[in-house]
Parts: sequence; structure tokens; C-alpha cells
Amino acid sequence: MSNERKMIEAGDDAPPFCLPDQDGREVCLEDLSGRWVVLYFYPRDNTAGCTREALDFTQSLEEFRALGAEVLGVSPDSPASHQRFRDRKGIGVSLLSDPDHSVLAAYGAWGLKKMYGKEYQGVFRSTAIIDPEGRIARIWRRVRVKGHAEEVKEALKSLSSAE
Repeated sequence: MSNERKMIEAGDDAPPFCLPDQDGREVCLEDLSGRWVVLYFYPRDNTAGCTREALDFTQSLEEFRALGAEVLGVSPDSPASHQRFRDRKGIGVSLLSDPDHSVLAAYGAWGLKKMYGKEYQGVFRSTAIIDPEGRIARIWRRVRVKGHAEEVKEALKSLSSAE
């Protein structure tokens, strides 16, 4: 028997979660019911790519909110690390802490990676748009940072106008 998990796809129910944000407040998917949610998964606070991605989403945050969407970043880092990252870099999106990787794994953003011939468990930079009914509307796997926030915003515009 394989231990491969079924990857979530567009149309699937979004895996539920409750995670602490950078201020230690619990954020639960069910509390965001009726709204669009952009959930992006990133490896680590204060690294170049992760900082760029967070700032790109922050720069477009008002446009996302005008489309009725909440933007949430998720990494294994602690709430205290997220708070320092937010304050140091001027990040406006909420950052959620998933130290046991359960939400990362549920969304297919945690698994075996290879670098320089070594294998290790890590975060796959990816993004999911969750519709107001709690279903996966769109998912990106193994994201490249440059232009990604803009691509997500354009996808959300077309998804929300199709409703």
C-alpha cells in the first residue's frame, strides 16, 4: 500500500484549519466562510524570496480586499518569528504559524525535497484560492515568486466575476 496522499485539486473542499497568527490570535478557515481566501505557503521568514512574496501580496492587499479576499501566508515559523518578520519588513498580510506542518501537508505544500543531492522535508512554495463556500477554486504548486501575487490577483478577479 502506498503512503502517497491524494493531492487536493480545484473543486475539492478546502482542508479546515485553525492556526495562530503573528499576534498569537487563532485564525480558522471556518471563521472566513463567505469570503474568498488566498492561502499562500512559503518556506521561511526573512529570506529573500519569502520577503519578496510577502511584500508583493502586501502591495496588492487593498485590491485583494476590494475583491472580498483575505490573504494569509503560512510557514512553519513561530508566531514570534512572524511578528519580527512583519515588523522588520513592513508586511501587511497575516502570517500563520504551522510548526507541525499539518496544514502544509493537508494542502500538499510539505514533502520531500532535494538540493545538492541531499533529501529533506520542506515547504513547497504554493498558493490556493478558496472560494466563499470553502472549496478550492484554484491551486498553484511550486510557485516562482516573480509576478505570482499579480497572477493570483488576476485569477481571483476572473473567479469572483464568474460567481
